[in-house]
Amino acid sequence: MELILLKDIENLGFKNDLVTVKDGYGRNYLIPQKLATMATPSAKKVLSETLRQGKKKEEGLVNKANTTAETIKGMSLRISAKTGHDGKLFGSVTNTDISNSLEKQNVFIEKKFIKIAGGSVKRVGKYVATIRLHREVQIEVSFDVVPQTK
Repeated sequence: MELILLKDIENLGFKNDLVTVKDGYGRNYLIPQKLATMATPSAKKVLSETLRQGKKKEEGLVNKANTTAETIKGMSLRISAKTGHDGKLFGSVTNTDISNSLEKQNVFIEKKFIKIAGGSVKRVGKYVATIRLHREVQIEVSFDVVPQTK
């Protein structure tokens, strides 16, 4: 079944992408949740016209994302967390902590756009997170998890 996505869906595609999914997934989940619409010939024509008109706006968004990426590249993120005697954290460091750390440096990124391999960090050390600023712009940022000082 061919569908046009109305919203970004993780592991499937971005808004206005033309995707092929199994019939049940499309009919029972994507369409009722208003996440996608049927890709009829007329809907495809409307989509192509929308994409053509939005091309200039899209270029502006890509430029803004690249500027933000350059800003983030120069940053060093240090996240302090309570630890035990062996370097193991009480709790974990997640994408929310990285988002909050970036916010302190006046870079505002929603936590849903930040991915850490494994989902969370449970030990002190150096790690890498992937930040998706735009569908075409992703950046890897390294961060240190350090023991919290009293």
